[in-house]
Amino acid sequence: MAKKSKYCEETETLARYAKALAHPARVSIMQFLAKRNTCYFGDIHEELPIAKATVSQHLKELKEAGLIQGEIETPKVKYCINKKNWKKAQALFSDFFNKDFCNRKCGC
Repeated sequence: MAKKSKYCEETETLARYAKALAHPARVSIMQFLAKRNTCYFGDIHEELPIAKATVSQHLKELKEAGLIQGEIETPKVKYCINKKNWKKAQALFSDFFNKDFCNRKCGC
């Protein structure tokens, strides 16, 4: 039997996106891909000051989170921002950061 989460789907998704973006290299990769008009064919490690093995691990994390998509087209791999999930991430982060947590009456 599958374990049921104690958090709602939106909370889980927001946390997954936040975790994927919680490393400067992954933010740099997203910024690099966002500057492209089309999907990027090539080795990102040649464009960013990151080792090839490190880039592969970060791309894997971003892909597993659903923020990017990639296809192998020998000998290169094509990478793009997953536009549908990026829009979802924008909405979730916007909703989260627009909550007025600081307006609460508490002693801290």
